[in-house]
Amino acid sequence: MGDRPAKPRSDRPVKPHSAAVVASGSVALDSQIADKLKALYTSVEQEPIPDIFLDLLERLDRAERGGTD
Repeated sequence: MGDRPAKPRSDRPVKPHSAAVVASGSVALDSQIADKLKALYTSVEQEPIPDIFLDLLERLDRAERGGTD
């Protein structure tokens, strides 16, 4: 679109960012993620074990004892 070559990226102005601002945003995001994961884990932990798994565990226990009681 014109005869002018595009400027290299290094010629473009760079917006200054404080490392502290970037780091604090990262820490806040990490904290939010950790809180949500803990809440999810707690809710899953409180769910009842499905009957199919309980039945399977019972069958495995019987097989280890060598009986079919």
